[in-house]
Parts: sequence; structure tokens; C-alpha cells
Amino acid sequence: MIECIEEKNRGEAGIGTTLRGIGPSYRDKIDRCGIRLCDLLAPDRLRKKLELQQKIKQAYFENCTDERGDINKIFDDLIEIAPILKPLMIDVSLCLAAHYKSGKSILFEGAQGAMLDIDLGTYPFVTSSNTTVGGALTGLGIGPKMIDEVIGVVKAYTTRVGTGPFPAELTNSLGEKLRKTGGEFGSTTGRPRRTGWLDLVALRQACRINGVEKIAVTKLDVLDELEKIEVCVAYKLDGEMLEQIPLDMDELWNAEPVYREFEGWRTSTTGKTGLERLPSNARKYLDFITDNLSVGLSFVSTGPERQQTILV
Repeated sequence: MIECIEEKNRGEAGIGTTLRGIGPSYRDKIDRCGIRLCDLLAPDRLRKKLELQQKIKQAYFENCTDERGDINKIFDDLIEIAPILKPLMIDVSLCLAAHYKSGKSILFEGAQGAMLDIDLGTYPFVTSSNTTVGGALTGLGIGPKMIDEVIGVVKAYTTRVGTGPFPAELTNSLGEKLRKTGGEFGSTTGRPRRTGWLDLVALRQACRINGVEKIAVTKLDVLDELEKIEVCVAYKLDGEMLEQIPLDMDELWNAEPVYREFEGWRTSTTGKTGLERLPSNARKYLDFITDNLSVGLSFVSTGPERQQTILV
């Protein structure tokens, strides 16, 4: 409800949020009035927190006539699900530390993209959390030495959901082709994703701020039918050539992409499981990306199925 009202008030400057309440939840966390899982096991404390929330957000509730503004209903719902959640509540930090100490392998998977990070992304067109490696440390309560390797996951082209600057965006029929072939629709909202050529300027920043050592390139097969493939290698801004994201993110609206063109491979890569089985032009494309980013290649996805993966 709160996000819907705020996004409407922003008008044309809307962020393009999913309207699922993620932003207001993070705001409560920073305001130190958020509801935590352990509060569900302390009814008196939970009731007081809900009453406080009602006072803080009174302006939003004035015109709310449904159950979203009924703290009694919210309280009853939370108390009802508390017994279901209680057996699942653990100290994640302690659990992971124990597994790490015993020699077990741990895979941390980040959500969303590096350029949506609240601190380092294309602010204000970002999410409400840290989507970079640092978010794993603070979100899970682990130390930096528990991370032995960082693998960056990148599509063979670029996508973005919602509003915000996107220098390499394709707004023509080719962009639509990438969207349809790649099934580029938001996993939460179903909204069509914006598509464009691979943006190495944004990727350089993503690799730097995450300490990426290797990359996993996904959806290579989506490019199979293209005769020509372009890669954004720099931005042209006010007569200058930039190979890094400008300090003022707002300048990205005026950044003109500088492309390098590659010959397509015009043959199917779907289901290929070895680099040697890829067309030579596809290998050249991958080599250019890794060389430009100074990273290794870890995986290449050649289809939506788990087995359609090249392990390098």
C-alpha cells in the first residue's frame, strides 16, 4: 500500500518498484522499528511494535479501508503463523560458521544485479538492499575470509527491469527479439524486461566492486540467430570517452554507447557442453568479454536446462 501511494506520487519520476513492500520493509529496518521473526514469539512485544507502526504510518492508513490497515488482523495473522515458522528459526551466522569449520562447501547466491545496489548502483533507480558481495557478509553474518571465490553471473546481453538509465538499450525490433527469445519477463511481476547489447562499462564496475574472479555467461544461445552482435565498450559523454561509470549516475541518461561489432555465429549453440563444440565466432565473443574484464570463464549456459551448461 505504502509503495503504491509513493510510486503514484513520483509520477514520471517513478522508480519502477515491484510494489511488493520491499522498500518500506527496509525503511522500517533502518528506522529501527521493523518486525523481526523473534517478535512473533513475543506477542506483547509484537503488539507494541504494530501499534507503533500504526502511529508512524497514520497518514497512509487514513484512506485505507481494507485489512491492510487493520493491526488486529495483522497481529492475528502473525500469531497464527508463528508456530509454523518457529521450527525453522535458527542463528544463520552460527550455522554457516559451523559448516565452514567442518570443511563443507557453501554456495552464496546474490539476488538482483550489481547495478541495483542501494549504495553502488544507479541510484535512485535501485533496490533497497546491498546486492553486491558485501550484502552476503552483513545479511548472513559471515566474515570476509569465508568467501574463497567470487563468480559473477552475466547474460550474453544486458537486461533491466523498471525505469532508470540504460545506455545500451535496444528499443527496436531487435530488442523485442531478444526479449521474446530470452523469455525476458520479470520473475516477480511478469513485466517485460528492457533489453540491450552487452555493456562492458557497467560490467567493469560490477566486477570491481564485487571482486569478481571468474564469470558465468548465461543465455549465449539467445544470440544464435543474429548476423551481427555489438558490445558496448565505452560511453561518449560531453565529448569525452568513458570506460568507467561516471561518478554522477544521473549523467548516464546522456551517455552515448560506443560499440564494437562482432560477426554472429548463425548456428545453434543450444545444449553444447564443451567450449570446443562452440562456433569459432562464439568463442571469440566469450574471449573478448573475459579479456576485456580481466577475469576467467567459469560457466557458459547454452539453454534453460541444468545439463545445458559448459563447465570450464
